[in-house]
Amino acid sequence: MITDSKSNTTPKANEVVQNVVIRFVGDSGDGMQLTGTQFSDTSAMFGNDIATFPNYPSEIRAPQGSLYGVSGFQVQIGSLDITTPGDSVDLLVAMNPAGLKTNLSALKPGQMLIVDTDSFTKKNLEKAHYDTNPLEDGSLDNYKVIEVAMTTHTKEALKEMGLDNKSVIRSKNMFALGMVYFIYDRSMDHTIEFFQKKFKKKPTIVEANTKVLKAGYFFAETMEIISTTYHVGPATMDKGVYRMINGNTATAWGLLAASQNSGFELFLGSYPITPATDILHELSKHRYFGIKTFQAEDEIAGITSSIGASFAGDLAITTTSGPGLALKGEAIGLAMMIELPLVIVNVQRGGPSTGLPTKTEQSDLLQAMYGRNGESPIIVIAASTPSNSFDFAYEACKLALEHMTPVILLTDGYIANGSAPWKIKKASDMPPITNRLVKEGENHVPYKRDEKSLARNWAIPGTPNLEHRVGGLEKDKTTGNVSQEPLNHQYQTEIRAEKVRRVQDYIPEIKSEFQEEGDLLVVGWGGTYGGLSAAVNQMNIEGYKVGHLHFNYINPLPKNTLEVLKKFKKVIVCELNAGQMVKVLQNNYPEITYSQYNKAQGLPFTTTELIDKFKQVL
Repeated sequence: MITDSKSNTTPKANEVVQNVVIRFVGDSGDGMQLTGTQFSDTSAMFGNDIATFPNYPSEIRAPQGSLYGVSGFQVQIGSLDITTPGDSVDLLVAMNPAGLKTNLSALKPGQMLIVDTDSFTKKNLEKAHYDTNPLEDGSLDNYKVIEVAMTTHTKEALKEMGLDNKSVIRSKNMFALGMVYFIYDRSMDHTIEFFQKKFKKKPTIVEANTKVLKAGYFFAETMEIISTTYHVGPATMDKGVYRMINGNTATAWGLLAASQNSGFELFLGSYPITPATDILHELSKHRYFGIKTFQAEDEIAGITSSIGASFAGDLAITTTSGPGLALKGEAIGLAMMIELPLVIVNVQRGGPSTGLPTKTEQSDLLQAMYGRNGESPIIVIAASTPSNSFDFAYEACKLALEHMTPVILLTDGYIANGSAPWKIKKASDMPPITNRLVKEGENHVPYKRDEKSLARNWAIPGTPNLEHRVGGLEKDKTTGNVSQEPLNHQYQTEIRAEKVRRVQDYIPEIKSEFQEEGDLLVVGWGGTYGGLSAAVNQMNIEGYKVGHLHFNYINPLPKNTLEVLKKFKKVIVCELNAGQMVKVLQNNYPEITYSQYNKAQGLPFTTTELIDKFKQVL
């Protein structure tokens, strides 16, 4: 165990490694999300491939020092392809005893642990349910423990600035970040530039954070308490301009691109809800693109305002999470019945009810598929990474506009808050979007359908001679007038379902990765892609014949799904729920026998647990 009162005179070794996993943990007010984000962004600027996992409590301000108030940020950086934020941790930075207690099990034996000794007071130890001080009782002997009085050093660095004690202590996370920058051979320039931009009207804050960041860096360098530093080289990536992006931002930008390419102004009617709110925040910044954002008084007003905007000729969006999707159910049925384009983005979180609002889960799939009264089929698709949220947000808009029906886009908290490098695209690089608009003077029958897709025409109110009726009562199959005729209702029920089924003709066929046939097919959907891909890749390295089939299109499923499923001896469906996609597959392809692996802990799959399960199945 090394403390900051001792010097290690052994020359430092600079070890080259392919990847490392780092976790910052502390109280929810300790700035762990900012610290982790800055380290991630700096590593991205250096050229590393990256995956992040922010993990924070549901309470806005949990009791200080409590176990359930711990906020954490994990990042894996590498010079190779990174698909997950990692399983075991190579460096744990614990700002308090509660952070240490709840996260020590993730740290690999023999790896580095940095702790703020100033926080290991009797009171904080009791809050973390420690009977003895782990820094003194030998329980940390299996780790390289770096004890640093971060709070004391932060106060020393800022003693001449005249700041209040609260502002001083708030800066200690930058001391930790400075140390980690030294350990992993990172430049401080990007973070200092971030301070200058974010706090340009508060020069004192810029100066304070810069001083503490540098103090942490030079402390680690000059005190020689760290015997080994590490270098993670740049990753090999396709040429292009990249930026770090999280799933919510990527979703917002995909919607923007669809608006630009379709020629329709974008309208977002939304009620704030974790973890979807940042899509509303992001789109509200871009009014110069003709974006209209409306923060409604509740979920129902959010979606019905969007339906009104669609009726009036806008590309209409509403965003929510699971509880909000439940409230939107009747209105989704209305949009389906009057056959207007509408995109519903559902950023899933742990349920039921309020559940685990800041934790990830995949438990809204059956709600998206069937959670409406009556026969109400709509298109359901899912993003699978933070970066491809851009593509599938765009695809959701394209499908809604071209097929004249609502589309639910599923993401989740892991995708929404996690970040990864994204190769910036131009709107012109995306596939074209056509529309069903009828122009003045054209012969118009409101529910006349395209023979191939069965999509109806779209007439904008106010266009001369294109008057028509819409509403929640069943309508005549041609005119749209109210009709209670039994055979008409049967026809409309069947034609709306057939219209969604025919979307199969417009989506790509699915292909398994790693193996096209073999002993085991691992099936997933949505945000589990990275973990499943990493686990299947490792299985193949070890000599197993395992394929990975990942669904982005769920209703309808790709045409060749059964053909792919049949090529493997065994099939296992892995989900962060109690088993929902497996029910969809069983309903569509009952001739296949499915195994299941399910997890509902508010956490993503780890590669290790997946590999263990796959080997059991084999």
